[in-house]
Amino acid sequence: MAPRSIDCSPTENAQSTLHALYPRAPASFTHPGVLLNKAQLDFIKSKVAARAQPWANAYSAMLADSLASSTRQPNPFPTVACGSSSMNPNVGCHEEREDALAAYANALAWYISGTKAYATKAISYMNAWAKTIKDHTASNAPLQTGWSGASWARAAEIIRYSNAGWSPSDITAFENMLRNAYLPEIIGGSNSNGNWELGKTTPLFTWINRFLLLFQCLRSIIGAVMMEAAQGIAVFLNDASSYDKAMTKFLGRAPAYVYITSDGSCPEAAPDSGLTTCSQIENYWGQHSFPQNGIAQETCRDFVHTGYGIASMSHVAETSKIQGNDLWTGDVGTRIRYALGFHSQFEEGASVPSWLCGGTVDLKNGKRDFAITEVGYNALHGRLEIAMTNTGLLTEDNRPGKWT
Repeated sequence: MAPRSIDCSPTENAQSTLHALYPRAPASFTHPGVLLNKAQLDFIKSKVAARAQPWANAYSAMLADSLASSTRQPNPFPTVACGSSSMNPNVGCHEEREDALAAYANALAWYISGTKAYATKAISYMNAWAKTIKDHTASNAPLQTGWSGASWARAAEIIRYSNAGWSPSDITAFENMLRNAYLPEIIGGSNSNGNWELGKTTPLFTWINRFLLLFQCLRSIIGAVMMEAAQGIAVFLNDASSYDKAMTKFLGRAPAYVYITSDGSCPEAAPDSGLTTCSQIENYWGQHSFPQNGIAQETCRDFVHTGYGIASMSHVAETSKIQGNDLWTGDVGTRIRYALGFHSQFEEGASVPSWLCGGTVDLKNGKRDFAITEVGYNALHGRLEIAMTNTGLLTEDNRPGKWT
């Protein structure tokens, strides 16, 4: 198949605007306001109620997943210890991530259906962990905390602000859990690979607002790491100081994760990375020429980890918009749309040029492993009406009923 052109025409460099942007928290946080606001949740609810597609099928797939089961029970640990790849040690790693995702699935099911049993089940997961967990340890602690913390914040926002019956004392206990066992582990960021700070894809389901909300089966949702989790937790806690810290870290990291040609001959280095020359940056990226927009720090590693970072950039941008600061129209949005378009073309069959990663990229299991486009595509194409041909093709290919 002949290569398709990369999405979108070049735009002016917004880097100076990015660096001049003070990441001020809103005077008053919007709730629910982590990835989805009330209008977006109501939109999903109306589409499912009308049996409109693909929302109705996606909702049915979510309910059919084991994480949404009414008989599934929480399994909290006082200390979650996760080594590299959540192994050696692996104490509560899988259980924590799955329970947080289960809470989120049930919270969504409650809001969409109005069935109180879903709210009760979501609350049971959050209360069980709030009464138990004290710490995260071992080498993957920041990553593990980010994965779980992002889902906890989303679930908690929906339940707390939908008259679900979560008691004030239980909410306080959950706040204390996030403040003491999660936020300290992630608020400072990391000098590891960009997806640690920017995000991680975890199977559950994806959605977007306006045209395309609520897509993919339950196990395809985009989770996140560190800055996304810190941002979401800060919103739930109404913690302006932590919100500003998270956004400051994010706004420094985002330009160092996705390259655009206006950056110059090589990508930017992340703050405190220790990378000071183009040669060092190129060696770190595993890529030594940058002729096109949208190459990511981990493109030459594999597209799965690259997707983690792009997805979380999208989530942070969406939450930021809900909280009154629209990053989609500036440098962050520009980087996201180029990154989506650049990688989507290869998922759709374009030939890999010889200058990119030595002429070979690792797609892992193909399109399904890059099912991270919905939020960015909705914001950039749906709301801002930017043409994104390759991203649109991949987005359609990853919707309910397309996977076999």
